[in-house]
Amino acid sequence: MFTFLLVVQAIIAAALVTVILMQRSEGGGLTGGSPSGLMSARGAADFLTRATAVLATMFILCCIALATLASMNNRTAKIDASAATPASAPAAAPTPAPVDPLAAAAGQAAGNAANGTAPGPAAK
Repeated sequence: MFTFLLVVQAIIAAALVTVILMQRSEGGGLTGGSPSGLMSARGAADFLTRATAVLATMFILCCIALATLASMNNRTAKIDASAATPASAPAAAPTPAPVDPLAAAAGQAAGNAANGTAPGPAAK
């Protein structure tokens, strides 16, 4: 059911975008335009205007139905306590700091210099 509604939602969205793009621009947008534009008898009866309203209503209803189905499917019957830590568990010992490879290399180079050997590739 969820997959079916998801496909219907995608089809409605594509149709809504198509119908909106097919409409003639009246130049006012949300800020105005001609006062007789949408509220006139001809504007209210326009097919694209009605199709936009119907598709938008279907889109919102489909969104609500999908959200309801998703919340019902993700409910758990009981609480999973396996991830909970007991309150009386002892604190874990701190882990030792990782060894810095650059510091170890510097110490090794200092030791080689004290012995009189030069660091580098093995002697031939």
